[in-house]
Amino acid sequence: MSANTTGSAATEEWGRVLICGGTDWPRLGRKGAPKSDGADGEAFDLLEPHILRSLSNVKAVSVHTSAHGCHCVVLDIDGVAWLFGRNGSCALGDPNTVDAISQNAPKRLTAAELGALATTKFVHAACGRNHTLLVGSDGQLWSAGINNLGQCGHPVSPEVPAFKSVPVVSDTGVKERVVKATAGVTFSAVLTESGKVYTFGSGEKGQLGNGKTGERIITGNKIAFDIVSQPTVVEGLENKKIVQISAGQQHCIALESTGLVYVWGYGGYCRLGLGTQADELKPKMVPNFAGNNELLMGAFVTAGPSNSVVVDRQGMYWMTGKWKNSGEGSSGSPYSSFRYMQDIMACKVSKAACGGVTHWLLTPDDDDPETGEARIMTVAWGQNAANGELGLGPDEPKSATKPTKHVPLTDVAVIDIAASQNTTFFIAKPIGKYSDLPRHPIDVDPPETCIQCGEDHGEDGPEVLECEKCDAPYHLSCLTPPLESVPEDEWFCPDCEENPGASVGAAAKKLKAKTLKRKGEPPSGPGAQKKKRQ
Repeated sequence: MSANTTGSAATEEWGRVLICGGTDWPRLGRKGAPKSDGADGEAFDLLEPHILRSLSNVKAVSVHTSAHGCHCVVLDIDGVAWLFGRNGSCALGDPNTVDAISQNAPKRLTAAELGALATTKFVHAACGRNHTLLVGSDGQLWSAGINNLGQCGHPVSPEVPAFKSVPVVSDTGVKERVVKATAGVTFSAVLTESGKVYTFGSGEKGQLGNGKTGERIITGNKIAFDIVSQPTVVEGLENKKIVQISAGQQHCIALESTGLVYVWGYGGYCRLGLGTQADELKPKMVPNFAGNNELLMGAFVTAGPSNSVVVDRQGMYWMTGKWKNSGEGSSGSPYSSFRYMQDIMACKVSKAACGGVTHWLLTPDDDDPETGEARIMTVAWGQNAANGELGLGPDEPKSATKPTKHVPLTDVAVIDIAASQNTTFFIAKPIGKYSDLPRHPIDVDPPETCIQCGEDHGEDGPEVLECEKCDAPYHLSCLTPPLESVPEDEWFCPDCEENPGASVGAAAKKLKAKTLKRKGEPPSGPGAQKKKRQ
C-alpha cells in the first residue's frame, strides 16, 4: 500500500504493526519444505493478528510487500525503513544475513546510510519475489536483490547484494524524481513526480509495456526475451498523468488522474480484464472505467498474482481474472472482465489488497454506539490459506470462500493492509480493541522483579507497571518521575523508548549472546538467571 508522500510528519496518520500468517520465511511457499516450530516451541503460523512486539513502539505510516514475495518493508513516521522476511539473493539488501531476517529483529535502515542527505526520508517501497525497491523523499530510487534479468535496474548480474542507487533519466536526459514503486517477479516499475511510468527487467510477457518481448531462439534451442536493465519510459502513457501503479507477477495496472485505468503484460486467466487471455505489450485502457459516468471511473487499483482489482469513485469493488481455486472465478472459469462482487456491493471500499491467495478491503462500519466515532470494518476472504494468512482465529477455518467480516479485527482501527504470499501485515491505531490483541512472540521471558529496585514485594506491595513491548516490570514508585497510577494509554519502559524497533524474545537473546561472546563476557542482566514467568 502506498505511503502518504505529501503530508508532513506532524500530520501523517500512523499506527502499530500487526501480523498474521506464516513467519517461517525460508520455507514459506516452497513445496516439500517441512514446517517446524519456532523458538521455544512457538508456532511459526500465526492464526490471528498479533501485535508485532519488535515494532510495537514504532510509529508506522505504511507497510509494503507483494502477493509473490515473502518479505516486508515498514516505513515509520521519521522515514526510517524496517525490513524483515526472506533474504534469498539478498532481497533485503543484507549480504551478511543468510536465509532470512527475523520479524522479531527487523533491520533498521535510513536513506542517509545509502548516501542520501540526512534530511532524506524513505517514502515508498516495493517488494518483488526476491528483490526490493526503496524510494526517497528527494526522488532517489534504490534497489537490492536478485538481478539476473535486470529487475534491480542495474546491468545484469546474479544479485545486487546491498541497496544501490538507480538513476531514472528521461529520453531527453532529464533526471526524474521517483515517488512510488512496484515490483513483479522478474520486473519492476516506478512512477515519477511528472506522472510517467518507467519499467525495467524481463520483457517476456510484455510487462515492460514497450511493445515487444524480444522473443528469440539462442544457443541450445533455448528461448530468450528482451532484458531492459535501466528504467525506460512505458510507451503510450507519455501524455498521461499516472497517479498509481501496481504489479502482479507479470502484469501491471495503472490509474490515470482522470480515473482511466490501463493494463499491460501477461493476460493469462483474463487478469487484464479485457475479455481475452492475450498478452498486451503496451498499456491498454480498460473499457469498464472509460465511460461518461464519473462515479464509475477508477479511484484505486491493485494487482494480485492472477487477478486485478479496481475500486471506483463510489467505493465499489471490481475484480477480474482468477481469484479462487474452484467454481466461478477459478482457473476453469475466470472473470473475463472486471465485475463487481455482489457479496460486498453495500460496502464503500476505501482500501484493498491482494495476497498470494487472500483478498482484503477496508470499509466504513457503523459508528461506535458509545462514543459516536466512525469505525472501520476489515473484510477478508480467500481459499487455501494454509498458513493462516487470513487470521480468522485459531478456532476458525483457515480459508473463506466468500467475503467475511474479520471478527478478530472488530473495533480495531486498521489504516493499512499489505498481503504477501503467505503472510498479512496491518497498521492499526493503538485505540479501541487494539490492546486486546495477542502479541508476537507471546512470551519474552521478562524478569520477575522490578527492573529498578530488583525486588518483588508480592501482591500487597507497590503497584507494578509492565512495558507494552518487553513486559519488563517496574514499580510505579520506582519510575522517574514516579507515577501515581497505571496509564490508560500505551506505556513503554525507558530501554524500549530509547531503542525503538529493538529485537525481542529469542531474537534478542541470540543477538545479546553473540555480543557477549565477542566480548568474552558471561550472560548477565535481570532475566539471565530467572525462570520463565508462569
